[in-house]
Amino acid sequence: MTKKIILQRALLCSLIAVALIAPANSFTSAAVLTQAPNISANGFFSADKAQRGRTVQAAIVLDIPQGFHVNANKLAGKFGIPTTVKIDAPEGVRVSAVNYPRGVVRKLGFSNEPLALYEGRPVLRFNVTVPANYKTGNTELKARVRYQACNDEVCYPPVNRDIKLPLTIVGANESVKRINGEYFGRRK
Repeated sequence: MTKKIILQRALLCSLIAVALIAPANSFTSAAVLTQAPNISANGFFSADKAQRGRTVQAAIVLDIPQGFHVNANKLAGKFGIPTTVKIDAPEGVRVSAVNYPRGVVRKLGFSNEPLALYEGRPVLRFNVTVPANYKTGNTELKARVRYQACNDEVCYPPVNRDIKLPLTIVGANESVKRINGEYFGRRK
């Protein structure tokens, strides 16, 4: 046998021996540490339709599992990737700047500096204004949310999430129904 084949077999036998001897939980622990959390990002409007010539409130809502967080939009420290939202609207439709919530400031094990974080269900709000002469019918806004998820020990690579926000445009005198009060406040 050639020296190369002998070395390959020795390496293969060594790997098999390590796999058989190592405790099973050491592999699952490593897999859990490398798996990023499942953070959902969804878009909502404050009304079921938008009237021409009026403004409707909109929001992007993140659902962050317990034990995890994302960096706030305004970072407290020098490091980290801020959470951002970019909105692409149809021509003529105006979108305000996104109003980001204030982050919770915490000091974590991996950082000497306090960090500004979002936990739980942060709501990122903005307004959408439809021109008075805009055509009625269905249209769509597109949002791109960028965030970096972390736990108290490690941060994961940044993620971009694309969200579609379908919107029905109606005449200025047509009625609209207020919806999604949990994100925009309930009217009495």
